[in-house]
Amino acid sequence: MCAWDGKLEKINDVSWRIPKSYKEGMRVDGIIYANEQLVKHIEEDQAPEQVANVATLPGILKYSLAMPDIHWGYGFPIGGVAAMSYNEGVVSPGGVGYDINCGVRMLRTDLSFDEISGKIDELVNVLFNSVPTGVGSKGALLLDDNEILEVMEQGSRWAVDHGYGWDEDIEVTEEHGRLKMADCNAVSKKAINRGKPQLGTLGSGNHFLEIQVVDEIYNPGAASVFGINNTGQITVMIHSGSRGLGYQICDDYLSIMQDAMKKYNIPVPDRQLACAPAASPEGQKYLSAMACAANYAWANRQVMAHWTREVFRKVLRKSPQKLGMKQIYDVAHNIAKIEEHDIDGTKVKAVVHRKGATRAFGPSHPDIPEAYRSVGQPVLVPGDMGRYSYLLAGTDEAMQMTFGSSCHGAGRALSRKAAMAGASGESISKQLANKGIIVKAASRGTLAEEAPSAYKDVSDVVQTVHDARIARKVVRVRPIGVIKG
Repeated sequence: MCAWDGKLEKINDVSWRIPKSYKEGMRVDGIIYANEQLVKHIEEDQAPEQVANVATLPGILKYSLAMPDIHWGYGFPIGGVAAMSYNEGVVSPGGVGYDINCGVRMLRTDLSFDEISGKIDELVNVLFNSVPTGVGSKGALLLDDNEILEVMEQGSRWAVDHGYGWDEDIEVTEEHGRLKMADCNAVSKKAINRGKPQLGTLGSGNHFLEIQVVDEIYNPGAASVFGINNTGQITVMIHSGSRGLGYQICDDYLSIMQDAMKKYNIPVPDRQLACAPAASPEGQKYLSAMACAANYAWANRQVMAHWTREVFRKVLRKSPQKLGMKQIYDVAHNIAKIEEHDIDGTKVKAVVHRKGATRAFGPSHPDIPEAYRSVGQPVLVPGDMGRYSYLLAGTDEAMQMTFGSSCHGAGRALSRKAAMAGASGESISKQLANKGIIVKAASRGTLAEEAPSAYKDVSDVVQTVHDARIARKVVRVRPIGVIKG
């Protein structure tokens, strides 16, 4: 893909503007958060043009935003954030993505690296055999027609009520693991059938289950609130989404939205921005179907978290309770949420699209767990499998600047095809082993696609959002055992 030939206006060291005069039809400016080094990567593809395109959508509020992990996506850039007026704006499946509620869950433990250093290989192998991975993978849970409907409507609660996890997990899950707008009548039979065999599966691509060790603590007070007290402490991250169910829902509604644009006379500069008024029958139906996929994804990660605890129980011969395997948080990063935001002193009901972007609500916000309101919402930012991941905290500034949003990961620097051309899965496995990282994947091709060199350095991305004050650094962790989809 060719480099972007537009020009960014520097606002400060970590933010840049695409003025609305750049392109006919832009209703607001585009704002990209990035430092000087990251901007060079961002301008290598057409992601900034996508930021400008999103700025043309009806009802967009304040800005078309992009996080420092921005890269080319379908319609919206990955790393894009846009809030639309609920009453006057649109909802766009391209602003959510195909993997609806792809997200991250993080567990903490009372274990130290020294306690499990001799068990990492066994933990990774047993996890790999216990949590299905790979394209089209099917799980041990084969849902019947009624159960899949219950999962889509109840989300995490269904999983916990069926013995997969603890009630307290729900308290520290975004939206308590359930969007109430879910309506199974808005979901096609084809989508439902794709979801029935896949609950409790990791999937493919950049999805992972990772054993980590706390490497650095930046804010001891906030870290303690989140349950992190020492370097050397063991944590676990799970990154997955709604699998084939979410993919099919997105695919179904892109066709519906194409017809809706003709009906409501909505012109867009890119057909991938297919949309409908949020308050229209088509918009409401998409939001209801998207909520079903989001709930399925929360249940999916809930089940995998339960199985992860059971693997630790089996290998370490202690209960998850005695191991202190409590959930820190679970947050979505491919979703559209109906939220209320302050726009120039007025409370406005908005549909906030976060595509490859994580909610980052500040301290005291009523929508975050009461236990975290002194420090802000946990923000989970995974990196690549050879470097670091981060636990951040949302800020009050983010509420004003980014609709309470932050980055969601490192962001790709190379396409999957380019990454595979530059490395083999076997060589990546050996490189990671030399760094003390044990990795298992469904295929060697996945390892090559997910090579650390294929990603930006997540530390640069995180430092940018920290310096921009839209999320603050709390803890850095590094991988020691990785399962890739």
